[in-house]
Formats: sequence, C-alpha cells, structure tokens
Amino acid sequence: MLDWAWPWLFVLLPLPWLVARILPAARMSGGAALRLPFALAGLEAASGAAPVPRWRSVLAIAAWTLLIAAAARPQWLGDAQALPRTGRDLLLAVDASGSMSTQDMEIGGRPVSRYGAVKAIAGDFIHRRVGDRIGLIVFGSQAYLLTPLTFDRATVLKQLDDSTVGLPGRQTAIGDAVGLAVKRLQARPQNQRVLILLTDGVNDAGELDPYKSIDLAVAEHVKIYTIGIGAEAMRVDGFFGSRMVNPSADLDARLLTEMADKTGGHFYRARDTAELAQIYREIDKLEPAADAQQQFRPVDELFYWPLSLALLIALFAALRPVPLARMLAVRAAR
Repeated sequence: MLDWAWPWLFVLLPLPWLVARILPAARMSGGAALRLPFALAGLEAASGAAPVPRWRSVLAIAAWTLLIAAAARPQWLGDAQALPRTGRDLLLAVDASGSMSTQDMEIGGRPVSRYGAVKAIAGDFIHRRVGDRIGLIVFGSQAYLLTPLTFDRATVLKQLDDSTVGLPGRQTAIGDAVGLAVKRLQARPQNQRVLILLTDGVNDAGELDPYKSIDLAVAEHVKIYTIGIGAEAMRVDGFFGSRMVNPSADLDARLLTEMADKTGGHFYRARDTAELAQIYREIDKLEPAADAQQQFRPVDELFYWPLSLALLIALFAALRPVPLARMLAVRAAR
C-alpha cells in the first residue's frame, strides 16, 4: 500500500496562492527605460507586458504539487512479515576483581589467569549464541554495564576482550551485580530473563546485600546460573620452598548455590578450564523460549518519482519554444 511519511507537508500546497494574494503586486515604471523606433513597436509590445500563458501556470502548479509530494516522502509498504525470534535475553556478569588475576588456569598447557580463561571460554560461548540478546556486566568494588542487551555479539566480544582485571575495583560486589542485572532485565518477557554470574570470591563490597538481591531476582523471575571459578590446589614458591595452597578458599559457594536454587538456575564449580568450558556447553543447551512475535513491513522510498517529474516539467518550461511573434519582432529589429 502507498503511504506518506510526512503527510502534514501537504498543507503547504496553497502557499504560492497565499503569497500572491497577500503580497502587493510589483509596480511598473512610468516610462520605458529604452525608447524604440516605431518600426520596433512590436518588439516593445512583446517585452514582458504580455500576460503569463495559461499552460505555463498549469505547469507551475503541477511542478509545485509534485515537489510537495516528494517532500512528503511517499513510501510503498510491503506485506507485514514476522521476524524470526527464538532466542533468550542473556546477561553475563563477570567478576573482574583483583583475585581474578590469579594464574591457576591453563589453556594449551600454558598458565593463564582466571580472567584470561573467562575471556577465552565465555567468548566462545557468546559467539555460539546466535539469535540471543547478550549483555555484559563487569563487577568488582562496583558493578558496571559494559554492553546492554543486544544482538550485536561482535560488540559484546570486543567489550569483554577490552576489559581488564581491577577495572571496576579490587573487591567483589556480587549483590550490586545481581541488582543491576535484575534492573536491566525487568522490561523483558519473564520466560527469557537469564543471568550467568561468574565469580571467584565472596561479597565484600557494594551497597546491596547479596541475599536481598536474591529476593529481587525471585520477584522479577530472573533465572541465575552461578559459576564459581578457581582451582582448589596451587603450588606456591616461597622463601622456605614450595607449598600447596587453596587459592579458592574465599569462594562463597553457599551464597552461589542458594542464589541458583532459589531462582531456578544451577550452581557450577569450575576448577580448571576444561570444567569451565563444559559448564558453558551445558548452559548453551538451554531450550530457547519464543519471544513475543514482532512484525515489520518492508519500506521502499518513492520520493524520487515525483521529484524527477517536477524537474522535467521545470526543464520543459525553461526550454519552451520562443513564440513566433517575438521571433518576427526580433528579426524586424535587426
């Protein structure tokens, strides 16, 4: 069907008529600036005193109408088409506190930090989530939304790759991260609100109590999958030799388990990169929930048709043949 993007511009159609009515007519000079011999009286009579031909007025009206029509942006709207939507709204909340720099993970036989392992494995997870809206939150002493929910997975990957340990602070504000995620997911359908939270520590910063954030998530139907990352044994070299320590002693597994259980999610423990990759593969198997059906109409702009026709009319009027009487008068003057 034909539609107009700016139909209100048609109110300008009578503008030339109003200008002609309101503005006073141009005054003619009392005498001619150039006196011509009697033999050239015909040329003097033809020098602008003749009225505007009717056909020229009609062309001017047609050209003005076409210009207004072009400015109103005529569009051809195609048939409504349903958008294919099968994905979920996934927010990734990644711990970027100081302890995430601990190098107790391995990739390809080389030691890497916990955050480096998250970048590699979560990046692959994001790359596979075709059709999902993905958002990214990083948290430390504060929680920040790096990327809002978007289908642009490349941007999310870039933001994750550019983030660094300590960027949001050295401590861990789990409650603030969950509260921020709940706020961002409120506007989405209830069956699509999913948060994947990854941390290696205990809540020791922030304004929102983590157990209060659980209540908020339950009230807003946000499902939370929690991942506790960090090895349970690590060799540390010291002055008196090497010794084995537990670098994940501060991990609050109780909080993460309760957070997942109360919201309908699941708590995972990632002691190495293999387990972390397996966890993301399991989450990747989530059954996608259908989004509310959205439709769109393909739009083709048609403004160039009336604009081209108006230019052709103007060109025709400018290049019209010189009247025979005026040609004869000019020849007599020569």
